Amino acid sequence: MKLKQYFGDGAFFKMTLTVALPIMLQNFITNFVNMLDNLMVGATGTEQVSGVSIVNQLVFIFNLAIFGALSGAGIFTAQFYGKNDSEGIRYTLRYKLIISTLILVVGAAVFIIFPKQLISLYLHEGETEGDLEAVLMYARQYLSLIIIGLLPFALSQTFASTLRETGETLVPVLVGFIAVVINCVFNYLLIFGKFGFPQLGVKGAAIATVMSRYAECIIIIIYTYVKKKRFTYINGAFASLSIPGQLVKSVTAKGMPLLFNEFFWSLGMSLLTMSYSLHGIDVVAGVSISSTVTQMFNIAFVSMGSSTGIIVGKLLGANSFDEAVDTEKKLMRFSVLISIFMGIIMFCTGNAITGLYNTSAASKEYAAYFIRCCTFFLPAVSVSNSAYFTLRSGGKTYITILFDSVYTIFFNVPVAFGLFYIFSLPIKIIFPIVQSLEIFKAAIGFVLVRKKSWVRNIVE
Repeated sequence: MKLKQYFGDGAFFKMTLTVALPIMLQNFITNFVNMLDNLMVGATGTEQVSGVSIVNQLVFIFNLAIFGALSGAGIFTAQFYGKNDSEGIRYTLRYKLIISTLILVVGAAVFIIFPKQLISLYLHEGETEGDLEAVLMYARQYLSLIIIGLLPFALSQTFASTLRETGETLVPVLVGFIAVVINCVFNYLLIFGKFGFPQLGVKGAAIATVMSRYAECIIIIIYTYVKKKRFTYINGAFASLSIPGQLVKSVTAKGMPLLFNEFFWSLGMSLLTMSYSLHGIDVVAGVSISSTVTQMFNIAFVSMGSSTGIIVGKLLGANSFDEAVDTEKKLMRFSVLISIFMGIIMFCTGNAITGLYNTSAASKEYAAYFIRCCTFFLPAVSVSNSAYFTLRSGGKTYITILFDSVYTIFFNVPVAFGLFYIFSLPIKIIFPIVQSLEIFKAAIGFVLVRKKSWVRNIVE
């Protein structure tokens, strides 16, 4: 009886897994292909994997800005869906298209105008040796091609996010799987020059990624229109781009903080990587490998956070406030249990995974060490993740800025740089200290959620 009280009964788990499993699978597909990219590029050398890693840090900021902008409108989409308001969903879809286009234009312009300056921020001699000019060359090659994939990424995320928020979680997963197959196959063919294809190295990795993004975009849009009887909001969705002024104000008021939060959080994470890069190219490669592996193991509870936002948001839209509070508690507890389980597996398999990379011995040693450090803080990360999506589901977007991005930029980043410049500490001391700061963030998030200020319907 106690277990049902704290974690829910069979019906609760069925409902939760119906939403969560497709999201987990989609995240698994995305992160799996990232790991394959990492492995294949890593097979060509430390400079190559470092160059690609640096560009991915820059593109990560763009991706998270898109995610944040769409998530803001997505709060309203989920609650409109909860009250069966197709017209409201249609308006939020238009809003998503407009805001993602604006971000695309700005992001592409920055990458095209300032490629060398941005990449050079991560190039330092540090404690280990490395060919910085080679890293710069590979990074510029990769960036020049990956820019072409920004457009289909923005469009596919616009449509896929709306599908998920309106109950269709499986199709984005299947489409993502198709994209993964395309990416993996052409990675192999173009990176290594197999079956008569040219051996392009990092250029091949970029081309394969761009191809997969266009395929994903085309399929997801076609599917939405083919199923327009089910997704009635797509009928006439783009006959015009008009959106009621009051809704624009509401979505902007709630959504812009999420955009700024995702942008500044991703910027903060990139600054953290920049602080680690002060220790040398081998550390950059080690961080890239460990981040890729950690993201694979984080999939389960990170997806639970996304599921929490959808499930709780729908309950809030239906004015089922007590059920929303009870559901949030159960989902957070379940997420923590998952994080503990995945942390144990990650700790035991980290060394074996890093051994698959054909990089320098030093970079593999750093990667294994970073992975082991991260395992101890996964429960705190899971609490923070659940708290973030819970607060967001009730429209508490300004609080999420303080809790998430402000904390990262004004706490984590200064600590990381300060420990290097002021105390001259080595990376093996700095890294676990920075990771441990997640405990304080989790505590803050837990308190904010328990205050229940997020328990409200924002689309009445």
